[in-house]
Amino acid sequence: MAQTDIVMAGFGGQGLMAIGKMLAKAAMAEGQHVTWMPAYGPEMRGGTANCTVIIDDEPIGSPIVRRTQAAIVMNKQSMDKFEPTVREQGLIIVNTSLIDRKVERADLKAIYVPANEIAEKEGSGKSANLVMLGAYVAASKVLKPEAVEKALEKTFEGKPAKVLEANLRAFRKGMEAAAE
Repeated sequence: MAQTDIVMAGFGGQGLMAIGKMLAKAAMAEGQHVTWMPAYGPEMRGGTANCTVIIDDEPIGSPIVRRTQAAIVMNKQSMDKFEPTVREQGLIIVNTSLIDRKVERADLKAIYVPANEIAEKEGSGKSANLVMLGAYVAASKVLKPEAVEKALEKTFEGKPAKVLEANLRAFRKGMEAAAE
């Protein structure tokens, strides 16, 4: 596998750091080399937040990526900031629940997902991040969905079963949304 990288961006509190960590842990469990680099705006909750995850079967020289292969954008500010930074022929997953415009670049593969609505329908509005992660995993095929589900299960260990079930459903619905 060649190196793959993604930036995940939105408001603080949308769970972007959490899905970045889940993706990184899933990749590590599969024997891959990983970096996870968070970045926060000046304010925490409600401010901008993003993280970059790099996955490779070789050691990774630097956690810094100027132009990523993919982006998950959860809000309009993140779309405006990160759409220009995705490499040509890259992938962008757009949360249409909070973003009312289309991707402007014709050289990107765009997948539009109403993540907040799907998450609400599956039982937890807080799991919109997992809907987006599911869409990314399905579209990029960077990891097996089962590997990410295992990381998700570890993340929710000790929580009530219904919490894990709602989050697994959200992840799987995100995968379905990317396939449509």
